[in-house]
Amino acid sequence: MRRVFGFILLALVAFGAFGLYVANAEPDWFLRMRYPLEYRAIIDTHADNYALEPSLLAAVIYTESKFDPRAESAAGAIGLMQLLPDTAQGIADHTGGGNYTTADLYDPELNIRYGAWYLARLQKKYRDHPQSLDLALAAYNAGQGNVDEWVAATADGARVRVPFRETRDYLKRVHRLQGIYADAYGLR
Repeated sequence: MRRVFGFILLALVAFGAFGLYVANAEPDWFLRMRYPLEYRAIIDTHADNYALEPSLLAAVIYTESKFDPRAESAAGAIGLMQLLPDTAQGIADHTGGGNYTTADLYDPELNIRYGAWYLARLQKKYRDHPQSLDLALAAYNAGQGNVDEWVAATADGARVRVPFRETRDYLKRVHRLQGIYADAYGLR
């Protein structure tokens, strides 16, 4: 009986040590399990089409929906990139999507295409600012109107302060995940 107990204890210690190693080292195979990458061909295509880093697009999708094409937010955002129907309608109007319906936002290809177009547009809008990527991501999360107010309230040369904790956390998460998707999946 002591041998069985000793074996079980040894197995638990070994398993615990292995778990600690994996949690601290975060090897690529573990990151790929923890942060899946779905719709890679669509992400690569639209990242290329809109001059975005595929790792950035994957990070935004994971942050927004964890790759669930049926995701819906309490605010009414839909799909992988959590687009509001009104925002998507505006994108459709700009890009020739004349037959767009809200139900189309559940289609991964269209949702990623529209989300990539929108993110690229935000990057262009803020491209001359030293914090251009952060401002584009903040606008994606909190709205362009809020970001424009924050920029206007900031002295020249000063860092734009993001007053919304949720948006600050969003920026940190997207940047962290972008690094993970770049390293674990080779998305560059």
